[in-house]
Amino acid sequence: MTEYRALGRTGLKVSPLCLGAMMFGGWGEHSVEESTRIIERALDSGVNFIDTADVYSQGESEEIVGRALAKSGRREEVVLATKVHGVMGEGPNQRGNSRRWIFQAVEDSLRRLGTDWIDLYQIHRPDPDTDIEETLGALTDLVRQGKVRYVGSSTFPAHQLVEAHWAAERRGLERFVCEQPPYSLLVRGIEADVLPVVQKYGMGAIVWSPLAGGWLSGRYRQGAETPQSRRAARIPERYDLSLPANQRKLEVVEQLAVLAEEAGLTLIHLALAFTLRHPGVTSAIIGPRTMEHLEGQLGADEVKLSDDVLDRIDEIVPPGVTLNAGDSGWRPPALTDAGLRRR
Repeated sequence: MTEYRALGRTGLKVSPLCLGAMMFGGWGEHSVEESTRIIERALDSGVNFIDTADVYSQGESEEIVGRALAKSGRREEVVLATKVHGVMGEGPNQRGNSRRWIFQAVEDSLRRLGTDWIDLYQIHRPDPDTDIEETLGALTDLVRQGKVRYVGSSTFPAHQLVEAHWAAERRGLERFVCEQPPYSLLVRGIEADVLPVVQKYGMGAIVWSPLAGGWLSGRYRQGAETPQSRRAARIPERYDLSLPANQRKLEVVEQLAVLAEEAGLTLIHLALAFTLRHPGVTSAIIGPRTMEHLEGQLGADEVKLSDDVLDRIDEIVPPGVTLNAGDSGWRPPALTDAGLRRR
């Protein structure tokens, strides 16, 4: 039986496994019928939390989720989350965290999702060009209009989470009730700062890519043929095995696979159970492309890792360490734009 968890201090109860919809549509599963079957199976298993974003397959993911919920008549029982920020058109204002774009994007998401309200509306990434008070002000108005119930952030560094909370308190604005950061056995950087901030401010944490983009699915093993995928082609810095950081990931995965076998677990269940064990984590987002993927991940929330297993994990990947900086999800312009360092 699913043991639902509190999303921060909102009083909202969500399942430990959150169904991520990124792979529904052009980025993954093209069949609307198969995607719908996966959604219905997840709901039948006790999952009550679905996360998507406008940018996933340029809105197609939202449309598939909306149709599935309309078909099943289960919208009322689902905590539905989506995001805004990504590029949704050629115009310079069809992206980002401005009031203008947020107001347009939320209407587009509501239409695609076929719903009158979004339970959790998240800012997908920071926007250095937009004052956080502008963003929070727009989100506050959406909450007051009843179009959005709660607001959150995704892949924000710790200092920007603190800044957002201070701005909300100072201006009487809605605060981020949760953060959605990357977290896995290979990507533990948030343990150093983001998760402590989340806990201090009473936020929830919905972690994405707990299988490290497929690295912890069991497909990446030493001596095996390197898997090919759209994701690997889209973001080669996370998968190119000619890079030392990815070679290190492969070595670590091999050690973790042995540990999982010794513990009587699949590598997938070990990986998911690890993220859910941290007291600052509310839910882990699973992003199945196929029914087989989903079935292999269900039940991981019932796995309880022993302290001995957790200690072994810490020996293999020390706390707070991210093996490949490219897996951190977002890097500030000060690091990615050489011009900002050399003016």
